[in-house]
Amino acid sequence: MRQHVNPLSHFFQLPLSLPSKSILFKNSHHPIHLDIGSAKGEFLIELAVKNPNWNFVGLEIRESLVSSSEKKRKQVGLQNLRFLYCNVNISLDEWLSDLDLEQLKRVSIQFPDPWFKRKHLKRRVLNKSLLYSIARSMSKDGELFIQSDIFKLIEYMSNVIDDSIYFDRKVFKGLKWLEQNPYQVSTDRELFVLKQNLPIYRAMYIRNSALFIN
Repeated sequence: MRQHVNPLSHFFQLPLSLPSKSILFKNSHHPIHLDIGSAKGEFLIELAVKNPNWNFVGLEIRESLVSSSEKKRKQVGLQNLRFLYCNVNISLDEWLSDLDLEQLKRVSIQFPDPWFKRKHLKRRVLNKSLLYSIARSMSKDGELFIQSDIFKLIEYMSNVIDDSIYFDRKVFKGLKWLEQNPYQVSTDRELFVLKQNLPIYRAMYIRNSALFIN
């Protein structure tokens, strides 16, 4: 079962000042992978162990999951990973402005809340405003990776990106959807879906290197 949180409720509309990269990381100049909706955090924990020369940030709107993820991070002793609590559509833009030029290399949005009802579509995490913030801060040729087990949701997300001028879709073997997770690390939800032998829809986008965004 998904633990839905309404991001449009008044409580989640309050902006939060997130810690700067110099406070979060000892080696604050390292490239950054940002995971939006980090859930239980296992995906980033495994990636951070395998990639010590990268910094990883997991953003999650469910505060209890951030607390548990941070507890696991500290147990492993990872200094290149932090989990932060916030509503990305309210608090992310200011944090991104603190990054060095070309520092944001990768962004992943995996299995976000689907919000099926038409009147709730505005609650979905990916929208034009968030996409613009990501594109403006991301390095040229940076990666934006999305995946979901719900076709209508991934179709909506890919349409938002395809309709923009910021990213170009990367096609593998002529296929629209990727067969495998390119990072070779799975989220909890991904493992659950795979065990059910159900399809997962994945897409990789590359930041348009010819486009400069003010």
